Order: sequence, then C-alpha cells, then structure tokens
Amino acid sequence: MVVSLNDPPASQVMKKCLYGFNGIKRYWDKTNNIFAAKILPGEYYVTPHDEAITTVLGSCVSACIRDKVIGIGGMNHFMLPANKSMSKAEVSAMSDAARYGNFAMEKMINDILSHGGSRENLEIKIFGGGRVLQNMQTLDVGNGNIKFVRDYISTENLNLVGEDVGDVFPRKVIYFPATGRVKVKKLRQLHNKTIIEREDNYMSSLDTKPVDSDIELF
Repeated sequence: MVVSLNDPPASQVMKKCLYGFNGIKRYWDKTNNIFAAKILPGEYYVTPHDEAITTVLGSCVSACIRDKVIGIGGMNHFMLPANKSMSKAEVSAMSDAARYGNFAMEKMINDILSHGGSRENLEIKIFGGGRVLQNMQTLDVGNGNIKFVRDYISTENLNLVGEDVGDVFPRKVIYFPATGRVKVKKLRQLHNKTIIEREDNYMSSLDTKPVDSDIELF
C-alpha cells in the first residue's frame, strides 16, 4: 500500500462536517498535524471539531468567531460589493453593501448559535482588508471592509479580542476554533496573480448575488 505524505496517520479519522458544509474542501494538514477546511471568497465554515480553517485574504476580510466555552466556531471570507466606478462617498452610502456584509456575519453566527454556542460567550478576531487590488484607483476596498466589520462588531456589542488588518499584503490565515489560536502569514511576495484575480472575479460576481436576508441574531 502506497501512502501519500498528505495522508493522515492511521489513528486520525476525519469527522463528519456539520450539515450544509459538504461542499467545503477538507484535507489533512501535515504541517499542523490536523484536518483543515479551506474556504474561498464568499464561503464560510463552522465546526464543533478540533480542526483548522484556512484561507488566503487580499482585500477581503475574515471574521474568526468561536464560543470560548465549548469551542465551536467558524471563519468567513467576504467583501462588500462595490462598483469600480463608484466614489468612496457613494460606496459608503450603498445599503446593498451593508446588507451583504450583515448577511455574511449573521449567517455564520447563527450557525454557531444553533449548534450550541451562546452569544455572550462569542469572541471574534478579524483579518485581511489589504490594499491589493491595484486597479482600484479611487476606492480602498480593503479599508471599507475593515470599517464595516469593526462597525458591525461594535453595533452588535460583540467581543473583538484580536485583529491583523490593513497594510498592502495578502495574508494566509489558519484558525483553530477549538482553542482560538490563529496563525497569520503575510505574503510579501506573490508568485502569481491567483489571489488578486480570484478576488477581482468575486467582486464582479457580487453584483448578481441577492443580498436580502431574513436572518436575525438570537
């Protein structure tokens, strides 16, 4: 039998993910000796297990949220929709953008709460929001995403315990919800344009996505 270096040890078995997350790629992370879920722009993942969640952020932001008592938590990866021809003032007044951001946060929080988490036990760390979309001449997309997520956390009276945001570099983020530990690596040299192209395509797709939500925090 041939065993790949990326295969988990025989003693490690991947636990079943929560309902609705079957489409998220999960794999054995040999560096951190743990199963990990990789999320892309527009996705989020919640887990009650001792596993990692990872993503790479450019202008997008991720909120890492967990119940610090029972360890269930998740990570999202999103940005606010913004037309490249819009000014900063126009974007700041765009209600659709706020509704989309609210949806990205509320959806994940409600999944955590519906699987045993308590709102008073939630702690949040935020990452990303770099100025990496070079073709955005008049609009700092990353800064807008940072402002939104900070305002959201403050308005909802949630507990922000850490952040690494802004600057001009993409970031690789690995989150361990069971413990709250986060590993962040700033990618000061990009070997290709995958990150920028992925976020550019994601931004373009936001214009066609519905943003209405009937989700309420509880």
